[in-house]
Amino acid sequence: MVRAKKGAASRQAKRRIFRLVKGYWGKRKNLLRTAKVAILRARKYAFRDRRNRRREFRKLWIIRINAACRQRGMRYSEFIHGLITAGVEIDRKMLSHLAIVDPQAFDQLVKIASKEPVAA
Repeated sequence: MVRAKKGAASRQAKRRIFRLVKGYWGKRKNLLRTAKVAILRARKYAFRDRRNRRREFRKLWIIRINAACRQRGMRYSEFIHGLITAGVEIDRKMLSHLAIVDPQAFDQLVKIASKEPVAA
């Protein structure tokens, strides 16, 4: 009876791991155990930072909108509240883009937001 050593399968597994850590610094690219740990950690940070990236972009958009509003004599919170009461549904990404690319359109949005709400 011959024992099965799964040489080809383990070689493929090692090759897959070393392909993932190509370009890493030091032992992280050469040693199997260290490479496995490096992959786990890298994937954990990648998962976390995909969410953090969205958070950071939202903060950036809000900062840009606030700066554009203050140039026109209005605070960010007043602007957003005015848009909501006026029924304008534009997300912060588009508002930030308008503030940079099309200041005239942003001026019109500020005018819409500054109007007093109509009592029903």
